[in-house]
Amino acid sequence: MSAARPEQAPGEGPPPEPGSLTERAFEQSPVPWMLCAPDGRLLRLNQAMAELAELTEAQLVGRLPTELQQGHNGAINLVDSSVFEESTRLIQEVAATGTPRTLETYVQAPAGLEAQAWEVRYSPVHGAGGALEAVAVTAVDFTEQFVARQRLGLLNAAAAGIGASLDVTRTAQDLVDVTVPGFADFVSVDLLDGVFQGEEPAAGPLPGPVLLRRAAQARTGASSGTTPLADPSGERNSVGVVEAGERGSYPLDSPPARCLATGRSARYAAGDPVLDSWFAADTARGEWARGHGLVSLLTVPVTARETTLGVVILVRLGAAVPFSPDEQSIAEELVAHAAICLDNARRFTRERTTALTLQHSLLQQRPPRQAAVEVAARYLPASGQAGVGGDWYDVIPLSGTRVALVVGDVTGHGLHASVTMARLRTAVRTLADVDLPPDELLSHLDDLVISLNAEAGAYGPEDAAYGGLPGSANPFAPPGTPTPTGEGLGGGQVPGASALGASALGSSTLDGLVFGDIGATCLYAVYDPIARRVALARAGHPVPAVRLPDGRVEFLDVPAGPPLGLGGLAFETAEVDLPEGSLLALYTDGLIESRHRDVDESLRLLAATLAEPGQDVPATGERVLRVLTRHRPEDDVALLLARTRALGADQVADWEIDPDPACVADARRLAARQLAHWGLDDLVFVTELVVSELVTNAIRHGRPPIRLRLIRDSALTCEVSDSSSTAPHLRRARTMEEGGRGLMLVAQCATRWGTRHSADGKTIWAEQALPGA
Repeated sequence: MSAARPEQAPGEGPPPEPGSLTERAFEQSPVPWMLCAPDGRLLRLNQAMAELAELTEAQLVGRLPTELQQGHNGAINLVDSSVFEESTRLIQEVAATGTPRTLETYVQAPAGLEAQAWEVRYSPVHGAGGALEAVAVTAVDFTEQFVARQRLGLLNAAAAGIGASLDVTRTAQDLVDVTVPGFADFVSVDLLDGVFQGEEPAAGPLPGPVLLRRAAQARTGASSGTTPLADPSGERNSVGVVEAGERGSYPLDSPPARCLATGRSARYAAGDPVLDSWFAADTARGEWARGHGLVSLLTVPVTARETTLGVVILVRLGAAVPFSPDEQSIAEELVAHAAICLDNARRFTRERTTALTLQHSLLQQRPPRQAAVEVAARYLPASGQAGVGGDWYDVIPLSGTRVALVVGDVTGHGLHASVTMARLRTAVRTLADVDLPPDELLSHLDDLVISLNAEAGAYGPEDAAYGGLPGSANPFAPPGTPTPTGEGLGGGQVPGASALGASALGSSTLDGLVFGDIGATCLYAVYDPIARRVALARAGHPVPAVRLPDGRVEFLDVPAGPPLGLGGLAFETAEVDLPEGSLLALYTDGLIESRHRDVDESLRLLAATLAEPGQDVPATGERVLRVLTRHRPEDDVALLLARTRALGADQVADWEIDPDPACVADARRLAARQLAHWGLDDLVFVTELVVSELVTNAIRHGRPPIRLRLIRDSALTCEVSDSSSTAPHLRRARTMEEGGRGLMLVAQCATRWGTRHSADGKTIWAEQALPGA
């Protein structure tokens, strides 16, 4: 099949005659063929190749591929000139090396309606003596394979690039980044306003005019988002008519509204009556389309789980070819994948918003009035994907002007963690009202977590009894933290040893234990402004820091108890004297754990920040968060700062009472004299009655020593202590009984009253409101 008809060598036989079978096969082959000389000039081509180029054989023979576009305006001019340059180079390379080569290109079909993909193959043609005489060029239409490859490529890019974030706007931008510029010149993602807040859209299509908010957009040669570029002429070169974050309205007959109403995608070419009508009504969009040379527009609904979230608009501009039906199908698949990711992000937003709202309602919004400490609390949720955690803080006024400071952390994130936090916080407040010491309170809280785990089926019966099984690592230890073997802090300055981090996290007692689905840590502290002493116990929680009035920062030596829910291990209370003006810092592990630094460095940074002088308590809290959470934390952060105060000697009166009924009158006189000194004569009668009943009760049912104490602060508190641990009980006396009415009188005369226990006995207290309070 030698198109050049070279001179016949002896013995080779005659060349094919015109009209022969070989000649007819060459001419009638549906595969475009041509033969080229070694320098690249065309020697012969068949009818299929001539039709593909829309040129005759006479117009083509003798020319180089780079010369074929000269003087012709047919379909051949739709091919980029670089394709002909590359083709000429490949012909010459095959002629020189004898090695076949292949070129893939994407050209316009003769009808000018749809693009086609061609695989052009260059093969050497050798003569009988083995010398290369020509290069055969064949073109194979592989449009279907090309479209399939394009589809798979885009879908793979979508699978890898869309949905990595659970943020609606970021996910929409991922879709835009995947499709521009490889698939379209302009893409916008418009969503219903409620999607950004996590609201559930109505099921099915959305008929009628719609108001949508642009989540993301991009255009070839322009910046994405809201930042406009300037073209060389200095004019505004914005991405689209509606910028990202803004809302736009689509009238009933506009392509986006039609798409949302029908729930189906649609293609429009320039000059389509639907587009012309829309652009006539919306002149700004019309000017944008004409100015950028709109060629084709494709609208695809964003639909997931039978709900419509919005619409994606894809546009081709300038010299681009219109969208084909195959490309419309690809766009539908891309948007379908993105729609699931967007709906996941919407659902996450809803859960996160719900959890944040719940947590915000459960956290203490305004610290209660009390004289013991000046407090400032800060809460910072985790980064978007982590979700809301179970961190909490609390300030609880106690009897005797004392105050309880609480910081806790429930494992996990989301609604489950928030609800568990609410249960534990309620339990802590209830136990605090009973006035239990810190170690006992944590023991009761530990029992509660074990019970919750047992109820949830996290433990078997034996596991619930013992709280843990051997053989597993400590789940509360940070990744890579070795098992600590040294002792914890000794209450001194911040050391540099790596044991600080492990001790601060309270992980030294947890080796070989596991717990169920609910786990938590907690630090409970009680500060007494009269004794100027704080009592603390911790359950797997980071150690608190304190800045002393002289500027030194120490981490308190509080024994590291196990996290709540393990059971079987005791908690210990540590007592530390604090000068007036000391600043206590209680926090959760989210403040000091970060992938950007180790725990030791975080603790040193915390100490350095607390040591900075000249800041009030709220400003110190803001600075601590700003310094330690420069990178958005992966876990929630709760921070509670408390600057200690002290009650002066003129606000407290204390006496020891002899265990003799005759001394009850002396106790009344001492109380009356002190109230007169304080100018509280209006409270003398009621206070004498309360003192009489409480002292009498201590003499009859308690054990010496017996002490009477009056405290004047925001209320007047009367306390009677004895060394007996027997708690009094309020009961209603029968008509003929002589006793049993004392505590009933106290309860009716006092604003509130109660009992607290200590290692030395018990204290019964009663409060009265001050005049004018």
